[in-house]
Amino acid sequence: MINLNRIYRVLNVLACCALALAVTGHAEEKAKEPKEPSKAMLKKYDADQDGKLSEAEKAKAKADAKAKREATKQAALKEYDANADGKLNKDEREKMKADKAAEREARKAEKEARKAEKGK
Repeated sequence: MINLNRIYRVLNVLACCALALAVTGHAEEKAKEPKEPSKAMLKKYDADQDGKLSEAEKAKAKADAKAKREATKQAALKEYDANADGKLNKDEREKMKADKAAEREARKAEKEARKAEKGK
C-alpha cells in the first residue's frame, strides 16, 4: 500500500527546492544585468557620443569619483581634524555629523520658506 503522507512530504520538499532555485536563479540573473548610465554620466563621460560608456570612459568616471571622494575626505580633515593626526576621532566625527545635520536642517527650512512664499 502507498503511504500518501510520505508522498506529500516528498512533493513538499521538491516544491520548496524548486522555489528556492527559481528565486536564486532570478537574483543571479538580475545581478548580472549592467546598470544603464544616467544621462548626466553619458553627457559628461561619453566622449565618442555612442550612447554607451566604453571601458576607458568608465575608468575615467571611476577615477573622477575616487578623486572627488579623496578631495571630500581631505576637506573634512582640514576642517574637523582638531588634533592634526590625519584621522577623525569620535569627537571630531560627531562634530562633523552635527554640522552636516545643521546644514541639512537649514536647507530644509529655506526650501519650506520658498514653498510658503510661492503659496501666498
